Amino acid sequence: MYEIDFVEFPSSSAAGSSGFFEKAFGWTATAYGPAYTDVQSGGVVSFGFQQDTAQQTAAPLVTIRTDDLARARASVEAAGGIVTVEPFSFPGGRRFHFREPGGAELAVWSPDS
Repeated sequence: MYEIDFVEFPSSSAAGSSGFFEKAFGWTATAYGPAYTDVQSGGVVSFGFQQDTAQQTAAPLVTIRTDDLARARASVEAAGGIVTVEPFSFPGGRRFHFREPGGAELAVWSPDS
């Protein structure tokens, strides 16, 4: 199973960005430290704001959910994708980033069991 279910935006203020969406649309935000906030819109896709400039991507980062991260990585590499960030843990799961042949950076994640 592969489905797009999250988009991460670079932000100069994760709290300011998420606070805007809470106030403007009534969505719920959860801070995971001072530099990262997750926003639940009530729809299928949620989104987050990454304030840490060392971890920001140049453009919004679309993430693809899977139930098997190792298999997803093998599929990405077999199709010509280049892993740009090795798998790492975060609250709720693990993910890696990759660049597809056209140059866009995306991520694949798998939730904790």
